[in-house]
Amino acid sequence: MKPRAAAAAFITAVCALALAACGSDLPSDVDQTALTDAISGAVGDPSTCLLVAEAGSGRVIYRYNTHMVCARQLAACDAPDSRRVGDLLKAVAADGRSRASTCDNPKDAARTIAWSAGPVTGRKLVYAAVMDGERTFPSRIMTERIDTALRNAGLAR
Repeated sequence: MKPRAAAAAFITAVCALALAACGSDLPSDVDQTALTDAISGAVGDPSTCLLVAEAGSGRVIYRYNTHMVCARQLAACDAPDSRRVGDLLKAVAADGRSRASTCDNPKDAARTIAWSAGPVTGRKLVYAAVMDGERTFPSRIMTERIDTALRNAGLAR
């Protein structure tokens, strides 16, 4: 394994372990470790953040990655300003509308930003996610991979 790939795998594993140690308010039939593993396999990256919240209230019940990663303000891609993943989550929690957008990172042309958000099938939950990196999936592929990961982990039905 190349040093960069090994470092990324190590960071992802550390983040997954750190998240597993934190409590969550996931439904009782969903295993947090299985959910974290599914997301890691689908879109896991040291610069990925995924939040799950209650529809309506927007109360976060699960976070994939650290507060630092999730607090980054990045280009919105579908608007001229920037936003945090929590801002997108609040919008989706309020209106239940899916969103997906991709753009070049204006601060580093080698990086791409992808946003994905929408309802969690079969639950009164929503999610929002962002990736920022040199090998970021386009938002539509990111959405498909997240939806599959949520189903595989038992969160989506």
